[in-house]
Amino acid sequence: MILHTHTHLYEGAARRALAIHCTLGHVGAWRGLAAALKDDLSLLAFDLPSHGKSGVWDRKGNVHDVATDMARALITEPMDLMGHSFGATVALRIAVESPELVRSLTMIEPVYFAAAIQDDPELLVAHQRASEPLNAAFASGDEREAARVFNRDWGDGTPWETLPERMQDHMARLVHYVPASGAFLHHDSAGLLEPGRMARAAMPTVMIEGDQSPPMSAKVAISLEKRLPDAERVIINGAGHMLPVTHPDAVAAPVRALLARS
Repeated sequence: MILHTHTHLYEGAARRALAIHCTLGHVGAWRGLAAALKDDLSLLAFDLPSHGKSGVWDRKGNVHDVATDMARALITEPMDLMGHSFGATVALRIAVESPELVRSLTMIEPVYFAAAIQDDPELLVAHQRASEPLNAAFASGDEREAARVFNRDWGDGTPWETLPERMQDHMARLVHYVPASGAFLHHDSAGLLEPGRMARAAMPTVMIEGDQSPPMSAKVAISLEKRLPDAERVIINGAGHMLPVTHPDAVAAPVRALLARS
């Protein structure tokens, strides 16, 4: 489906990167990192389907396909790609499927669980067990409770009860994205894990994670590092899953180093 794509350009240096935010986020999530990198990059950010001011996804088909097509349509010449969480998996997919469009790849905590699960199938069982409260909330139709659980596990540490009601409402409205993403994130619906496909993403790559993040973040990074031809893994001390928002200056340093070698 074709959706309106809302974009925001954080103007800085002449070199331009496409920035893809996380589930439940919006273009504003890149404000701090864009400021930290203004002497190195201009960041073109966009709102994912149903997020921010972009068009509403009709919940039909594969949402990862919709998001990837939306992102790829914004790349008119080779660009640096930068993504966080779900957004990082979109950036990875473009790097594998259309490497000619990607100058460098920055993935901040890509939630591409399928890679780690392929290496260790028992992780799927462990991940499903850890996700039981979230799955139970979805099964009962309580998307507000699902949003609360998701925020607890993958948020920035801010307790749910302290969030403004409008933010809670926003997260509850979008949390359906989480199970909808499973076809790609857990089951590799685009086939990126087929033998030899990851080798196509030969551009310089950095994967950035926080040492306080959920354990699956590190397992995914380790699995991707083995598959990508030119990937470096960087761990930010004291940071959790939302590190582009909470630790923009720390994230900017390895991005700057990546740009220097690409």
